[in-house]
Amino acid sequence: MNASLGSVQFPRAEFATGRLLAGLAACVAMAGCMTTKVDETRQSASAVQRSESIVLLRKPQVEGTGAEDAFLGCLQQRLGGQILHPEQGQAVKAANTSTPFKIYGSQQFEDAMFPWFENSTAPSNAAGLKLLLQRPGVTERLQQISVRYIVWIDGKTQTTDSNGSIACAIAPGAAGCFGLGWWEKESGYVASVWDLNTATEVGSVSTDVTGTSVLIGAIVPIPIITPVRSKACDRLGDQLRSFLIGGSAEPTPASTGVSGGSSGSR
Repeated sequence: MNASLGSVQFPRAEFATGRLLAGLAACVAMAGCMTTKVDETRQSASAVQRSESIVLLRKPQVEGTGAEDAFLGCLQQRLGGQILHPEQGQAVKAANTSTPFKIYGSQQFEDAMFPWFENSTAPSNAAGLKLLLQRPGVTERLQQISVRYIVWIDGKTQTTDSNGSIACAIAPGAAGCFGLGWWEKESGYVASVWDLNTATEVGSVSTDVTGTSVLIGAIVPIPIITPVRSKACDRLGDQLRSFLIGGSAEPTPASTGVSGGSSGSR
């Protein structure tokens, strides 16, 4: 007698067309697949100095939690700046370092500037920023901690489609899982850069990564995971770093690509 252990179901009733099946088979052969796009919009030239800092902040949301902590942490590392942790104090001075700029801790920044950059009070546009900088003590405090740019991060990673099923069963002397399931995830993020010296938004960088992951039931489940959030972090981080250190003021054309994924989870 067979004893069923259960199954993992992926919603949406059926594989719609032969084209979808062919694309899924190609993804399996490539160990996952992704498409990526990066866009940059620049209103003015900008270049952060080694004695100055940037701060990455999650853009305030009316609903939801916005960009994930894991993504913000990954982006900080990818930018390659010297990360200043809260216990290192408020003062940021020039130093002989190979890093192009410093990254101020977000919690430290919010504490130092309290209450002006809390979710409920942070300015939502350049006009609001100008009004904020006119408040007594705000500009002086920013100069004291040497933060030049605020980079607002908005976006998330979400599952956009899924299909197929995996069933697992056990019998005397044998057990196994059979079937095929897939799911598609999209990582879309935007980094808006505000120059606190001029109270303007100097530009933005965005990335959109879509990837298909597969779970194959072949006696044991074999996951082929496409790390879309990790790829989005890499692409956004590289483009944002170029933006901040004063690359060409010409807009960077959107780029697309297909690349393989890897086993694991993201």
